[in-house]
Amino acid sequence: GQELQSMQTNYILYQVDAFATTPFTGNPAAVVVLDTPFPEILMQNIAMENNLSETAFVVRSSQYDQENRFDIRWFTPAIEVNLCGHATLAAGFVLFELLGLREHYDEVLLDSCSGLLKVRFTGELLQLDFPLNPIEKLDTIPDALSKGLKTPISELYYGGEDHIVVYETQEEIANLKPDFNTLSLLEPTRCVTVTAPSSSPDYDFVCRVFAPGAGINEDPVTGSAYTYLMPYWSNQLGKDKLRARQISARGGDVTLEIKDGRVLIAGKAVLYLKGSIYI
Repeated sequence: GQELQSMQTNYILYQVDAFATTPFTGNPAAVVVLDTPFPEILMQNIAMENNLSETAFVVRSSQYDQENRFDIRWFTPAIEVNLCGHATLAAGFVLFELLGLREHYDEVLLDSCSGLLKVRFTGELLQLDFPLNPIEKLDTIPDALSKGLKTPISELYYGGEDHIVVYETQEEIANLKPDFNTLSLLEPTRCVTVTAPSSSPDYDFVCRVFAPGAGINEDPVTGSAYTYLMPYWSNQLGKDKLRARQISARGGDVTLEIKDGRVLIAGKAVLYLKGSIYI
């Protein structure tokens, strides 16, 4: 063991379940915190090796001399992405809970290619501060969508690169068994999000998110989807604070608020694994 360690440098990797209260629920992400950036090819290779939907790399800020300011980048096993909600929540959890920032700060600032993002620690929850995405109603329903979802569609919207289908009951979306090959033909789209009022008094609405075009048939919990779901349901229900549940197999709880034209997306996170990468 000693010989191996002397030949290689090791870095700590955290695997966190975001929007979760217990392990094996929510959406898993890996987080690597660095003093100096890795080369892009190395970050991509680590994300490929992790084989999780996202790996976040967090580096102490190169521009700002602030203890709570970092640069963040996100990689899937195949590509770098511009924004990822659940991996940002996971990164905030690591910085606050595991690296001790919550003793001195109630927010961390993350510079990304999508601008400055903030993660706040509100006592119980970690809260993402994201831009609001408006949606527009579509009158024409694409063939690939109705065939892919295998149900009649009466209310369809488009926003933030995604198609959004509104159903009348939670049962309808719980029972969906999509044809993912057909859904993946839908252009232009990143995800197909289906949503309905919740049948439980604990939540205001529920949703599921399908992204076969991006290689993810169903995403467990999708932070970015709430940037357009929250304005829609806030308008429908006349409330600026809502609770949502993503009813994927793993499931996840999301607490939402609209404030100053932004969507605040909050949830809990749990540490599943802490280990060393030897490279």
